Amino acid sequence: MTDTAPTAPEPTGPDAGATFYHGTRADLAVGDLLAAGWTSNYDTEKPLSWIYFSAALESAIWGCELAAGDGRERIYIVAPTGDWFDDPNLTDKKFPGNPTRSYRSRAPLRIVGEVESWTPHPPEVLQAMKDGLARLKAEGKDMIID
Repeated sequence: MTDTAPTAPEPTGPDAGATFYHGTRADLAVGDLLAAGWTSNYDTEKPLSWIYFSAALESAIWGCELAAGDGRERIYIVAPTGDWFDDPNLTDKKFPGNPTRSYRSRAPLRIVGEVESWTPHPPEVLQAMKDGLARLKAEGKDMIID
């Protein structure tokens, strides 16, 4: 007779098996968990019930560059601990078909590494994005589907 403990099923979602990223200004370490229940990187006041991430490094670069706060821009490599789904804030509104490979989960993401070197957007491109987001906020169109 063998003693085998039951195993939980592997988390599932789009891009299963891909490398996933989370861009932020939070100072975290390998092994830490990123979890829902915090305010958005983008300055919303209401805690969110999802944690967001991407299988595209470009999306994580935007994430850390646009994140509120004064901390150093960081891109963490993360592993979902539960199922994940397309992020409707992008896939339903802006980029049908999810070319940004952006996802969300109610389960935490475990930090498994950090991207040490990446190319930031040119200052004028970053400013144009910030101006566009400020315009959406002024028009009341900056809502997050939670």
